[in-house]
Amino acid sequence: MKPVTATVWVVTLSLLAGGAVLVGQTTPAAAPPPAGPTQTEAAGAARGGGRGAPRAPLTEADAAEIATLDRLPAWKPGAGDGNYFIGPDYAPAPEQTPVDGVPKGRVETFTVNAADSRFYPDTGLRGATPTRQVTVYIPAQYVAGTAAPLIVSCDAYGARNNQLPTVLDNMIAARRLPPIVAVMIANGGGDGPGSERGLEYDTVSGKYAEFVEAEILPQVERNYGVKITKDPDGRMTLGGSSGGSASFSMAWFHPELYHRVLIYSGTFVNQHPDAEYPNGAWEYPQRLIPQSPAKPLRIWMHVSQNDNGATSAASGLHNWVIANIRVATALEAKRYHYQFVYAKNARHTDGQVIAQTYPSALEWVWQGYKAR
Repeated sequence: MKPVTATVWVVTLSLLAGGAVLVGQTTPAAAPPPAGPTQTEAAGAARGGGRGAPRAPLTEADAAEIATLDRLPAWKPGAGDGNYFIGPDYAPAPEQTPVDGVPKGRVETFTVNAADSRFYPDTGLRGATPTRQVTVYIPAQYVAGTAAPLIVSCDAYGARNNQLPTVLDNMIAARRLPPIVAVMIANGGGDGPGSERGLEYDTVSGKYAEFVEAEILPQVERNYGVKITKDPDGRMTLGGSSGGSASFSMAWFHPELYHRVLIYSGTFVNQHPDAEYPNGAWEYPQRLIPQSPAKPLRIWMHVSQNDNGATSAASGLHNWVIANIRVATALEAKRYHYQFVYAKNARHTDGQVIAQTYPSALEWVWQGYKAR
């Protein structure tokens, strides 16, 4: 992203939770948040924002970095690679409404036991649950014996209210997407540092992708008589918040398995440091992307104006807005195929943003796919 030269006096970002909003220009402050936390705010705060001691506020340099987003062009369906904004008003995409006459795919569920897992057995970590549910969408157009393209969804993103199955029903019927099997996997429980979900999603490694490959997808194929493609160009990961950074890690460490990634409010911050990656997922823009050869990935990513940590200094390694700006900048420098969408007047993993962008984001991510 190219820097903005306009003088920035003060930029105040409100922590809303659930989506991002663009702020900046040379205005003295962003609009205040609505009174009282919404359900989306509470969920966003629970997913990694604002724990522990208060963090240092934005510095002048941080505010100037965020203000560069004010020069972005408006995002619209059909836009190419690059950086965009949306908002401040939102409307759900029509593809999320069931349509009479459109073939409906099967939606099935099964349960896996932590005690049976080689990757994530009973850990005793905060919030860990003995079982997790897996929701599987199989399109009506699936032909038995053929290798279907795949979406793997962290946190079972899109399973609630059949959001993703409905979108896929409509888009597959309209030939805007191939007949994709979607596997929506619940996390192992808890949230944030020290939790099972934090271990699975915030760890910077390929372990979660390996777990899915070895312990989830074989059950999907056995249970429902489907065959999933091994072609990484026909495989996509999906997630929001820590599930978003996990979806990136799946493709980053295993590009032989996944080439396509869709992220809402990715937690590219320091949630799970270790000896190899002492700054956790902040290492992606800081070191991993800039210092690695470009991988064959196609990435759609979003952050919100009032995302988690939006008012905290970058030095605390917990500002979602700045982290995502830097991921996008690193991807751009390496000439990745990517879209970065900054949502004005929105919160962490904001439902309004998702409802508006889901279909077009999916269409962009799957651009160029050809079954082999």
